Amino acid sequence: MSNRTKRFMLSEEEIPHYWYNIQADMINKPMPLLHPGTKQPLKPEDLYPIFAKELSRQELNQKDAWIEIPEEVRELYKNYRCTPLVRAYGLEKELGTPAHIYFKNESVSPVGSHKLNSAIAQAYYCKKEGVTNITTETGAGQWGAALSYAAKAFGLELAVYMVKISYEQKPYRRSIMQTFGAQVTASPSMSTRAGKDILTAHPNYQGSLGTAISEAIELATTTPNCKYTLGSVLSHVTLHQTVIGLEAEKQMQMTGEYPDMVIGCFGGGSNFGGISFPFMRHNILEGKKTRFIAAEPASCPKLTRGKFQYDFGDEAGYTPLLPMFTLGHNFAPANIHAGGLRYHGAGVIVSQLLKDGLMEAVDIEQLDSFEAGCLFAQTEGIIPAPESCHAIAAAIQEANKCKESGEEKVILFNLSGHGLIDMVSYDKYLSGDLVNYSLSDEDIADNLEKIGDLV
Repeated sequence: MSNRTKRFMLSEEEIPHYWYNIQADMINKPMPLLHPGTKQPLKPEDLYPIFAKELSRQELNQKDAWIEIPEEVRELYKNYRCTPLVRAYGLEKELGTPAHIYFKNESVSPVGSHKLNSAIAQAYYCKKEGVTNITTETGAGQWGAALSYAAKAFGLELAVYMVKISYEQKPYRRSIMQTFGAQVTASPSMSTRAGKDILTAHPNYQGSLGTAISEAIELATTTPNCKYTLGSVLSHVTLHQTVIGLEAEKQMQMTGEYPDMVIGCFGGGSNFGGISFPFMRHNILEGKKTRFIAAEPASCPKLTRGKFQYDFGDEAGYTPLLPMFTLGHNFAPANIHAGGLRYHGAGVIVSQLLKDGLMEAVDIEQLDSFEAGCLFAQTEGIIPAPESCHAIAAAIQEANKCKESGEEKVILFNLSGHGLIDMVSYDKYLSGDLVNYSLSDEDIADNLEKIGDLV
């Protein structure tokens, strides 16, 4: 195969048959999730009122490294997987870097993002259990769009709580969900107790993922034959996303190279873990030295400036207590256009890996992320989602370091979604209407002090 080959693909038979559960191989397992009432470690059955039973078992499974992908799920994966691994020759040339830059292009899914990998799995397990209705939250709308597609595929009714600022900023994502048959409500809303309480205290509140999660969980637990589904943060979601990295492993073998660093944008951890964890197992088990870099927004820096402690995954305190890096479950993020990254905490697996030094994190300013996204579009012909722009910015930073040092490193990042429905964001950037948001250490400390020690 020529070393000028740009796209690397797998056959249908090579699409993974198993998801990879990194918890089984971690030396230091994540600390237990705690019941919000008793503060005792959760058992799978504690999660049954909220999640499908198999998803509950997957969430707490720290023993099985490989979990079989149901054939019904794999058949739907075949509609768009495998996704391409692409050598970014144009970007390399523009940067003048000796680095070799590859990206896994998850934007080719029917809904334009990686989110479908877990949406199909979660909808399948709910349907198999006899559930008829599901609820969820969505930030930028990528997860809501994916679950709307998956719900229709399995004949489920779906209610989506969309963060209000994104509901207003991204009307076409809302339209996509409605086209697939989902009911979409701007959050916070007056349709739940959690929403009413928040609006009473803050009438002009533009919403957060924590708020939308509270509303979705409340609706699920008060509606017959209904379950809640989640697009990031929790371990079973990241598990399903490992199809990305497992494919990328085989595709990197086709290139004859192995990544020196793997990069993903970071909101709750699903796409970062999806691309990273299959490669990270070789660091854990074989002593490889690949670097893993999570790129988060500077305005929502839980990994780079948050505190590791037990915290709720939602604003109202309906979720289990999670041991995570957090800015506080009541944190009100700035209204950046990377709506999928506006979340106060990190998943428990990533949080433990960061504590143990197996990965690192960088924060990216909003304007820097859009500058990187525009450069990528101009050199590679793909307009990336604002969330993905953070990974691109981090990859460019690393490629420029290689230029300065003369080192020929191999960089792999996940292009988690395209930005064709985010052109309002690009329009604001190109017209000079976007700004960076500062967050002081005092702001973070004050917010964490408000929630105190929850255990």
